[in-house]
Amino acid sequence: MTLALGCIADDYTGASDLANTLTRAGLRTVQTIGVPADDLALPEVDAVVVSLKSRSIEAGLAVSRSRAAETWLRGRGARHVLFKICSTFDSTDAGNIGPVMDALRADCGEAVVLVTPAFPETGRTVYQGNLFVGAVPLNESPLKDHPLNPMHDSNLVRVLARQSGTQTGLVDLATVARGAEAVRARLAELAGKGIGAAIIDAVFDRDLETIGLVAAEHRLSVGASGIGLGLARALVSTGRVKAAATSDAGAPVGGLAACLAGSCSQATLQQIANAERIMPVLHLDPDRIIAGADEVQRALGWAAPRLAEGPVLIASSSTPDQVAALQARHGRDAAGHAIEQATADIAESLVKSGVRRLIVAGGETSGAVVDRLKIPGFLVGVEIAAGVPVLRAVGAESDMLLALKSGNFGGAEFFSDALRLMR
Repeated sequence: MTLALGCIADDYTGASDLANTLTRAGLRTVQTIGVPADDLALPEVDAVVVSLKSRSIEAGLAVSRSRAAETWLRGRGARHVLFKICSTFDSTDAGNIGPVMDALRADCGEAVVLVTPAFPETGRTVYQGNLFVGAVPLNESPLKDHPLNPMHDSNLVRVLARQSGTQTGLVDLATVARGAEAVRARLAELAGKGIGAAIIDAVFDRDLETIGLVAAEHRLSVGASGIGLGLARALVSTGRVKAAATSDAGAPVGGLAACLAGSCSQATLQQIANAERIMPVLHLDPDRIIAGADEVQRALGWAAPRLAEGPVLIASSSTPDQVAALQARHGRDAAGHAIEQATADIAESLVKSGVRRLIVAGGETSGAVVDRLKIPGFLVGVEIAAGVPVLRAVGAESDMLLALKSGNFGGAEFFSDALRLMR
């Protein structure tokens, strides 16, 4: 297998978003969970997205895991590697975007790396180096209250400079609008000044195509699924990849269906409220979760008689104020870990009881669930919502369909939309 594109994603839902984007653009794509084992049988594909759970862990560990993924991808022929980050650039000033970028840049010998979280389709744009979420700067969006990585600065040149040992510059929108040659000239100018990373503006889809053409000529790029879209279109337009039809991830699996929600985003909270009209919903008590395992057993006992009648939803999601109070009582890391592991416990038991269609909302929650289920990879199927595809398990004990949703993704009726496509 010789890959046209290798990708390293810093969380599982972001990896699904990227894999979905690449598939829609015509690349045959597989998402793996962690660095694949040598004996994992993968189909012939154009791109592999290696999913890591490295966004919020200690920076040194994120670096070592990312380097291992890069080694695997380069060994399968990937000339270009995309380090996929969140479209809201959420990361503390201690990492992990900067440290991972620095390590991968050093490993591949790249002079200057293009960096952008822009994805206009999902309302993420970058102008003069500032990230906008819809019509507002990042630091005025709900991301300012993110429970793990609150974002208080929308200027990505400053944000990345605080994390990275590499000098950071800017390729502005006026340069991008003049086309690929202008971007190449600007990168050469920055490299000549010893600047090794460049935030690049993008407001329209056509900007992503320009960025993709230039990035594909380099060994490394950093960004969200928007730059992945640009790279995929560049690979197809230059003839390096022949566009394939979108996969449907195979035949229906049937079986029981369940939804789990751990995200505390406003979007997910609204989706949970809407789901209460069409399915039974259980709201977990976070304090009881942290105190012991009885809340897990309560959830399983509640779900058992209802699953045969149709889908159920079990949610640990809370408002930002409730999350802040919980963290004050128990500590941020302890609270987050306990809730993630309780959700993973619930998922494991649900699958053992026959659930074969599983929808998970929240990046950290999805990571904990997939790790517990020991699913090594996914084939990417039809799109449920922008950035969220149906996934079919590869190499798992049971034939399953899953949807892994980043907290802010999906429309108001996401859970019903997903269930309709996961048969």
